[in-house]
Amino acid sequence: MTMTALKIVLDTNIFLVILGTKSPYRWIFDRILSGEFILCVSTAIILEYTEVLARKTTREIAENIRGFLINHPHVQSTEVYYRFDLITEDKDDNKFVDCAVASNAICLVSNDRHFQILKQIQFPKLNLLSLNEFTEWASKHGRLG
Repeated sequence: MTMTALKIVLDTNIFLVILGTKSPYRWIFDRILSGEFILCVSTAIILEYTEVLARKTTREIAENIRGFLINHPHVQSTEVYYRFDLITEDKDDNKFVDCAVASNAICLVSNDRHFQILKQIQFPKLNLLSLNEFTEWASKHGRLG
């Protein structure tokens, strides 16, 4: 069965938990590798992923992941031309929102409470899902396996 790849944006807290080979959420990373999901990133997102990974692991691992994000065919680099500034509590989180809008992603996945404001905003309308909600959605839509 052929499935159309779906564009997603992952907050850093989600990206970190999908990388581990023993993570119960590794299936998301595996679906990116297989092309079922297209991970949409901006330069600012790649820089944040790399910075956080370097702090939590090693610089070498962080640089390897950065190389993956820059070169993998199922990772889409997205130019953000407009900043909506929708999250006021932690303005740094807006890079994920703007990338999701610019890339026309089906959803933004985050467990960060600052993103909850997006559920009240009518424009631009974003589909915000927690990691568990995304897992449930994927299960209902035949994306889990």
